[in-house]
Amino acid sequence: MNKTPGASAPALSLNAILDGDCIEVMNTLPAESVDLIFADPPYNLQLRGDLHRPDNSRVDAVDDAWDRFDSFKIYDDFTRAWLAAARRLLKPDGAIWVIGSYHNVFRMGAELQNQGFWILNDVVWRKSNPMPNFRGKRLTNAHETLIWASKTDRSRYTFNYEALKALNEGTQMRSDWVLPLCTGHERLKDAAGDKAHPTQKPESLLHRVLVGTTNPGDVVLDPFFGTGTTGAVAKMLGRDYIGIERDAGYRAAAAKRLADIRRFDRDALQVSTPKRAEPRVPFGQLVERGMLRPGEELWSMNGRHKVKVRADGTLIGEDVKGSIHQVGAHLEGAPSCNGWTYWHFRRDGKTVPIDLLRQQIRAEMRTG
Repeated sequence: MNKTPGASAPALSLNAILDGDCIEVMNTLPAESVDLIFADPPYNLQLRGDLHRPDNSRVDAVDDAWDRFDSFKIYDDFTRAWLAAARRLLKPDGAIWVIGSYHNVFRMGAELQNQGFWILNDVVWRKSNPMPNFRGKRLTNAHETLIWASKTDRSRYTFNYEALKALNEGTQMRSDWVLPLCTGHERLKDAAGDKAHPTQKPESLLHRVLVGTTNPGDVVLDPFFGTGTTGAVAKMLGRDYIGIERDAGYRAAAAKRLADIRRFDRDALQVSTPKRAEPRVPFGQLVERGMLRPGEELWSMNGRHKVKVRADGTLIGEDVKGSIHQVGAHLEGAPSCNGWTYWHFRRDGKTVPIDLLRQQIRAEMRTG
């Protein structure tokens, strides 16, 4: 599937793994063509020598050539270059997630701000099953840090607040996420039975990121694609992905993985939407349509106050009149009041919030 952002711009290859250096490849893609970037760059762990367990067995740590940089300056130059290339690709209302450890995340955070990104949150991914500190000379490193940033401080970035709240059993999502490392059947293995990639991220982490900060049909770029976790979750969730990966072995593992992924059905891709995104329904519309009648009585949620509905959609009480919100606030002595949840009507001996009537109208709007 291709989308062409402009007559003179090159075609944007979607749902593909692009071969090459991430900076060089990003610089060939059309500007402002990507909705979200998820970047898991080399951490520059600066490992010196092998790490062994107490039984003297060797730990399979990250010691690949792609994670080695000769100096902090070289690493900073690399960070500056790939972030600049990434920022060029983001749409004006686009955003980026970067993930790192204490070795590199602070350097990335500074460079994000240097380049004009606007940091929205830092998220602590607390691993429920971290690798222990075998030498016993430091704290067990049980977390990694993600930084979520919009392209500018004026970007109207995507944030599906209600969807994340639903994922968290109705409680506002916090910035500390407890999720397990990628293990068991999810961990990809090579022909020898070893890890296909040393830092494969769990799908649960990408699921939360993409459900919370993208919508179906958005374009998600991962410039350090590895074995394709970002692409796999994007495909399942109905997002388009672009992966960039220079290692042939990782590309092969990612391609095989993605071939087995199936997209969720359309209904399953829908998520809870913020209330402010729902169509506006004036209270007066309930009166116009006869769902509530002029002169009908409404009761406060605590049952202490009673008012009457007027023909123009306002309420009147003993010493007050005005909108459903104004009257509720006055009676409660509060600076504000959500009249939709505060006021109730009675039907067949039952007390029902007027918001139920608003939801009926909204349902008609969605299906009409």
